Amino acid sequence: MSEYDVLDMARRQLREAAQHLDMDEGLVEVLSRPQKQLVVNFPVVMDNGEVACFEGYRVQHNVSRGPSKGGLRYHPDVDLDETTALSMWMTWKCAVVNIPYGGAKGGVAVNVKRLSKRELEKLTRRFTTEISLLIGERSDIPAPDIGTNAEVMGWIMDTYSMQAGHTVPGVVTGKPIHLGGSEGRVEATGRGVIVTGIEACDHFGIEMEGARVAVQGFGNVGSVAARLAQDAGAKIIAISDHKGGLYNPKGLPIRQICQKYAKFDGGIHRFKDAEEITNEELLEVDCDILIPAAIAAQITEQNADRIKAKIIVEGANGPTTPEADRILSDKGILVVPDVLANAGGVVASYFEWVQDLQNFFWEEDEVNEKLSRILRNAYAGVHHTMMQHKTDMRTAAMIIGVKRVAEATFQRGIFP
Repeated sequence: MSEYDVLDMARRQLREAAQHLDMDEGLVEVLSRPQKQLVVNFPVVMDNGEVACFEGYRVQHNVSRGPSKGGLRYHPDVDLDETTALSMWMTWKCAVVNIPYGGAKGGVAVNVKRLSKRELEKLTRRFTTEISLLIGERSDIPAPDIGTNAEVMGWIMDTYSMQAGHTVPGVVTGKPIHLGGSEGRVEATGRGVIVTGIEACDHFGIEMEGARVAVQGFGNVGSVAARLAQDAGAKIIAISDHKGGLYNPKGLPIRQICQKYAKFDGGIHRFKDAEEITNEELLEVDCDILIPAAIAAQITEQNADRIKAKIIVEGANGPTTPEADRILSDKGILVVPDVLANAGGVVASYFEWVQDLQNFFWEEDEVNEKLSRILRNAYAGVHHTMMQHKTDMRTAAMIIGVKRVAEATFQRGIFP
């Protein structure tokens, strides 16, 4: 986790939106807290015969609008506060795009690069067993996040199904296609970043054709966003991963870099026809569109004044701090917030879940068309709310998300 307090950030964003809605303080307090937090410590027998103990989490923030939904993150810096903040953001994200889910998040504090494939599978299956009292296809549906992938989701589905006594494909999303996964799911988050980015360009009067784009983070989200932006006619002038970045004002050959270099861990530095830059320097390059798609709290009050982009489209969760938001707003920079910009992943996960429950699957073109339509409609709603309340786009998105969750909570009532 970043040194910035992301849970405090999430709660501050909630309270700012609540001020526009004149919400009851008691309801604000309810929404600022998770409904359930599960902390598990579990052993795994490693390949050398030694026993290692790992700590994992599953947090359900709110289930007023439906079963909770959220990724599983395997990373050394995973902790309870970060997981709780991410579960809150997922609640608002699902509400902003109006799909019937609440927010959840989970993870294990582990460096997967130090595990063999067998150790990773054993860790996953034991962790699944530990959190099985919460997850389920009608209660809480995990998905991939940092450090996890389709194969890991397949192990989770199999472990849960073995305990249930029958196959339960809807317990996770982001699975391999042959295990009930959905076409278009892998690219969905990056695709959503570009769909909302194009909408932002239209409102800002920028042509995507020829627009200069910088992408921080070249994992699944960043690499897909870069490729799709280039396919739309944009010029990708800077990219980076955790080991550093590349800059070329004439543009970078994204498909070539993806095919030949990105498959190596931190391998984009192997591409030599560009100037090497740091992740920090990438944020400050002169560009039209900046896509922070790495980790939280990358744009802060320390560097926000040096940002030169006209539009920021957040591929990561929480990449911009509240202090930076105010600076960027004063500079006239439009920020398409994470709860809208990177919602493509959870929308496609919803599609996968629906297909699993129906045992009826869609073609990729249908998935992509439905995804784009939902995100365009959501963008229009957020833009309208931004104009109505004369605020920034993040607050507008939060107003929509918080209002929908608050209304569901109020209409359901408080038991008993």
